Amino acid sequence: MRTAHIQRDTRETRISLDLCLDGTGKSDIRTGCGFLDHMLELFARHGDFDLTVNCQGDTQVDDHHSVEDIGICLGQAFTDALGDKRGIRRYGQFLLPMDETLVLCACDLSGRDYLGWSVDLPAAKVGSFDTELAKEFWLGFVRRCPASVHFRELSGENTHHILEAVFKGAGRMLKEAVSPDEKHLQDIPSTKGVL
Repeated sequence: MRTAHIQRDTRETRISLDLCLDGTGKSDIRTGCGFLDHMLELFARHGDFDLTVNCQGDTQVDDHHSVEDIGICLGQAFTDALGDKRGIRRYGQFLLPMDETLVLCACDLSGRDYLGWSVDLPAAKVGSFDTELAKEFWLGFVRRCPASVHFRELSGENTHHILEAVFKGAGRMLKEAVSPDEKHLQDIPSTKGVL
């Protein structure tokens, strides 16, 4: 099982995160930000990742530090769980419809960090969540899991739907990218007989 545990303590946040790439989509998310909890639950479910996140952050200021630092921790968890990345597909893509919304999500786990964010969010807030923080989350992710990640909104009017499509599509995109590539499995040394 490809797993990782991340503990991050800063002046602004205390985060504990556990990730299993070969899970069933179970999640226990407590970020202090209800909308982000919802997005990460959807991300885990659609990626079949088991994900536990507990964050105590300076949300009395705003959600910025918590959202960015959780993105950093999730990226680090993917990096740790993947190890040398041998035998994975590396590329992933998913085109996700969400009612009037259509979002293309694509990635290359290349070791080079880039975020292509072509997402137009009509509303500045969903509930109390500052929608501009979604980009900060994924910037944090690619900085710790160096990858070329692209989100492109092809259509959309409802900000909740657009962000939901981004996080659901990201789960499915990464599920494909981290899955075993049958063509290259023979390149991985056998662990048969090794305890």
